[in-house]
Amino acid sequence: MLFESPRSFLRALPSFPQAAVDVEILSSTAQFRTRLLEQIAQAEQRIYIAALYLQQDEAGAEILAALYAAKARQPKLDIAVLVDWHRAQRGLIGAAAQSGNAGWYQQEAQQHNIEVPIYGIPVQTRELLGVLHLKGFIIDDTVIYSGASLNNVYLHVGDRYRADRYHLLRNSLLANAMVQFIQDALLSQTAVHRLDRAPIPSTKDIRSTIRHFRQHLKAARYNLSGSSQQQQQLAITPLVGVGQRNPLNRLIVKLISAAEQHITICTPYFNLPRSVTKAIKQQLKKGITVDIIIGDKTANDFYIPPSEPFKTIGALPYLYEMNLRRFAKAQQSAIQSGQLNILLWNDVGNSYHLKGIWIDDDYQLLTGNNLNPRAFSLDLENALLIHDPQHELAASAKIEQNQIRQHTQRITHYRELETLIAYPEKVKKLLTRLSRIRADRLLSRFL
Repeated sequence: MLFESPRSFLRALPSFPQAAVDVEILSSTAQFRTRLLEQIAQAEQRIYIAALYLQQDEAGAEILAALYAAKARQPKLDIAVLVDWHRAQRGLIGAAAQSGNAGWYQQEAQQHNIEVPIYGIPVQTRELLGVLHLKGFIIDDTVIYSGASLNNVYLHVGDRYRADRYHLLRNSLLANAMVQFIQDALLSQTAVHRLDRAPIPSTKDIRSTIRHFRQHLKAARYNLSGSSQQQQQLAITPLVGVGQRNPLNRLIVKLISAAEQHITICTPYFNLPRSVTKAIKQQLKKGITVDIIIGDKTANDFYIPPSEPFKTIGALPYLYEMNLRRFAKAQQSAIQSGQLNILLWNDVGNSYHLKGIWIDDDYQLLTGNNLNPRAFSLDLENALLIHDPQHELAASAKIEQNQIRQHTQRITHYRELETLIAYPEKVKKLLTRLSRIRADRLLSRFL
């Protein structure tokens, strides 16, 4: 309907019933690692993992070893690991030239007599133009949903961690829908290739196939067979989208617009799409309270301390802070009144990667979506929308939010955020040069 209200739109979404006792929020990065390994060890039927990357380090090796052990214990176990095609075939940003994780996958495969298939998903012909940002660890009928990838910092192996959200949901209908999407929309496509087997075709050789694949992805949806319009009980809806004006983008804007009392948003990078910024401003005008929890620039995963050699990528956290300062300045009256709360997360030495939206006590969005222009137009994203009309999860949601807020500080005035003049000299020079040619606005679409 042309003038359908946001609440009507949300209530009309098909969804799967979800028992409250089968929803568990994991409280820490270390607990996520422990539970993920436990679930892998107990798997009886299937393990499907979708993450941006599985890294060759101690944590990544522990996960891969657990997968091989699970397959050895249960030979009929259906296993598929999905990672981004481009990310798996390059080294870390700013590091020396490396062969990437794909070479490691092949080495491990050669050392085992059993198969743990690892697939590279090429969402675009170039990494800059789109990656696999689909999330979910489906083990038998359990879904562990998190924005985390698989490496030392995401799994807290070592001194540092990267904070994310971690939800464990036992729901066979949801698990089946997520696995079926992976099988039908991704693994069945000719653009998708195994990375644990040689030879791997070059991106150039499959470029036309990748382009057809992306067009296919734009129309791909979760199969919601067995769902209904659950308006009076706890329910969950999986959504997926890639490219501009996709269903997930629309859902996010509708969700923010549906709030009647309170909105809480987590995002690691303050670079909101215009449609999201517009929806937030409209809600502020209506008197809705808005909390935005963002990583401090020093808690950004791209942050480089001034004491270390400068790399261009290290300017990004400062660019995000400039965006935040402009937004805060325009909304200073709402900040002063307490209607808008901008909370900066910082646990010294660690980084912040949380994403998600809470609307009143009625809705929660679990997602890996960064709520930025890149997520809204380039990457393949998904999310789980939880509708909680009886507020059965309100107490656990409050506990989760309180845990997140432990390391936050509220901005009381936009002037508390630094300006360009206070930045390290090399950052200042780069951002000044970019702003003169308006390249900073172009970069915001891709980063």
